[in-house]
Amino acid sequence: MIAMMLASWLVSWRLKSKFQKYSQTPLSSGLSGREVAEMMLRDNGITDVRVISVAGKLTDHYNPADKTVNLSEYVYEARSAAAAAVAAHECGHAVQHATAYNFLKFRSAMVPALSIASRYMQWILLIGIFMLQTTPIPLAIGVGLFALTTLFSFITLPVEFDASRRALAWIDQRGIVTTQEHGMAKDALKWAAMTYVVAALGSLATLLYYASLLMGRRD
Repeated sequence: MIAMMLASWLVSWRLKSKFQKYSQTPLSSGLSGREVAEMMLRDNGITDVRVISVAGKLTDHYNPADKTVNLSEYVYEARSAAAAAVAAHECGHAVQHATAYNFLKFRSAMVPALSIASRYMQWILLIGIFMLQTTPIPLAIGVGLFALTTLFSFITLPVEFDASRRALAWIDQRGIVTTQEHGMAKDALKWAAMTYVVAALGSLATLLYYASLLMGRRD
């Protein structure tokens, strides 16, 4: 778990440094993140999704509940390879939503159960550890809930990779980026995806730790 925490910090630092570097390179097409997003939505026949600006850095996301592509202030008006990549990636999620992409549907279906699990999971695990010598039931329930969150983390991976694949294919096809800018966009999205990979592995490592406690009690 310590190794995963260190890896998470390193990947996060690397992502921020890459984004900062590629944000300083002007996009040859001169399009802003907002314009890239709106163009990609139009090209995919999506007319019911709004592109809006949100505060923060690297806070970009697609909200399927209100159908909004939320671009951070560092992406919304920026005209760089990094901004184009992020904007197109978030629109990739909107395309997934519009086309009923299976992994996104599965992930969305898990959200209600995950919301309940996340609310009580830590308390149940804590109680389970304290009561481990008396009964393994609370810890077993906690492990089950944690397994659900770990599954969610791994289901997120194909969703993110597919959104990046769609984004890179579209910005190439549309001539949004040059060959050099494509490399920058691909690299930025790769490091963004790595944050999800590390998060999933970290969740798995934690799950195995709690599961080892439970199996040790049974032994």
